Amino acid sequence: MSGCVSRMNCSECARTGWLEDPVRRAMLCVSRPAMPCQSAWPSFLIEAVLAGFLSLGRKGRYERAGFELYAAAVAAARDPFLFAELRVPDTLDGRFDSIGLHVFLLIRRLNREAEPGPQLAQAVFDAMFSDMDLNLREMGVTDLGVGRRNKAMWEALHGRAAAYTAAWDDDAALEAALARNVWRGTTPPDGAAAALRCHARAQHAALATQDLASLRSGRVRFLPAKEVRA
Repeated sequence: MSGCVSRMNCSECARTGWLEDPVRRAMLCVSRPAMPCQSAWPSFLIEAVLAGFLSLGRKGRYERAGFELYAAAVAAARDPFLFAELRVPDTLDGRFDSIGLHVFLLIRRLNREAEPGPQLAQAVFDAMFSDMDLNLREMGVTDLGVGRRNKAMWEALHGRAAAYTAAWDDDAALEAALARNVWRGTTPPDGAAAALRCHARAQHAALATQDLASLRSGRVRFLPAKEVRA
C-alpha cells in the first residue's frame, strides 16, 4: 500500500477530505514503499501544484478521466499481494515496472476501441508522466535532471510495451519478457514470472469486459491480485 499520497498527516487528510477527489488519488508516490503518512509538503504547496492538473479546459477533454483511470492502474500496481506473494521487487524499479505493466494493460484496452478510446489512452499516458514528473521533483531532482529521467522512463515504458505486445500471444515469450523487465537481469523466484504472466492475462480479460462509456467517465476496475494468482 502507498503512504499518504497528500504528504499531509492522516488526521488532516480526513479533516479536509483531500483524498475524496479521484484525481488527487492519482498522485500516488511511486518513489516510496508502504509507510505511515508523513508530512513532507505543506498543503498550500500541494494545492498549488494540483491547480495545474485540475485546470481541465486547458489540457484536453479527457484529462480528468485519464487521471482517474491512471489512479486505478496505480492502485492495482501497488497491491501488496503483488510484492508479498508474487514477489515483484518492492523497490523503486519494481514499483515503476508494476505501474508500467498495469498502465500498458489499460492503454492496450483503450486503444482497441474507436474514438475516444485512443484519446483516453493518450490521457492516461500523459497522466502517468505528469505524476512521474511530480515525484522526481519531490525527490529533489533538478529541472535538467527531470527532463533526462522523464526521457529515460518514456523509453523504458515504450520498450516494455513493445516487448509485451510482441510476446502477448505466446505464454513462454510473455513470461520471459516479464522476467527480463520486472526482475531486471536477475533470476526471478521460482514461479514468480509465471504468476505475474497469469495476473496480467486475467487483468487483461477483466478490462475487456468493461464498456467504453464507463472508461470514458474515468471508471475502471482491476481485479484484486489475490483473486487472480496462478
